Amino acid sequence: MKAFRTIGFWRSIRHVLWMAAYTFIYPLLFVSPLRTLGLRLAGAAIGRHSVVMNLRLFNLDRGGLGNLRLGRDCFVGDECLFDMAAPIMLGDQVTLAERVIVLTHTNVGYPDHPLQTEFPAFIAPVRILEGCYIGAGAVILPGVTIGPRTAIGAGAVVTRDVEEGVVAAGAPARVTRALVAREHAEQR
Repeated sequence: MKAFRTIGFWRSIRHVLWMAAYTFIYPLLFVSPLRTLGLRLAGAAIGRHSVVMNLRLFNLDRGGLGNLRLGRDCFVGDECLFDMAAPIMLGDQVTLAERVIVLTHTNVGYPDHPLQTEFPAFIAPVRILEGCYIGAGAVILPGVTIGPRTAIGAGAVVTRDVEEGVVAAGAPARVTRALVAREHAEQR
């Protein structure tokens, strides 16, 4: 009952409705074209030629699928997990390998939890700009922006913004090298 009192009646109803749709309707959308159509009909903006594999979603009752924006030619791999508490935006030609986790909020528990003073609830959007690649099992934390044409290594934990045109890896993710600009590579 504490959860019900904390989030309120109407948000509880939204949660039940989203979970029912996610449990009974979403599994019927077993191929990417059906899945992207279903996500679009539920409010997501998904660009042309984007492929969405078996995406996992939670916190739909907070912002719904209107918080999801994918550009053109994106690929979201199997079992990626998206926290829909705040907007998630992927630019054109972004690739997320399998089991990438994108979080838009952190919360240690109820308002009276003993760690709330040290770790207050935090909600912020995530932006992964055009031409990025995110390796399998990477975790993107709330409020992060990943610059264009950037690669994030498998298993990385991205805790802060990552600049344009670099490779970042590790936990926490650190820049390991710069990528050669496309124009310079063609001149060689």
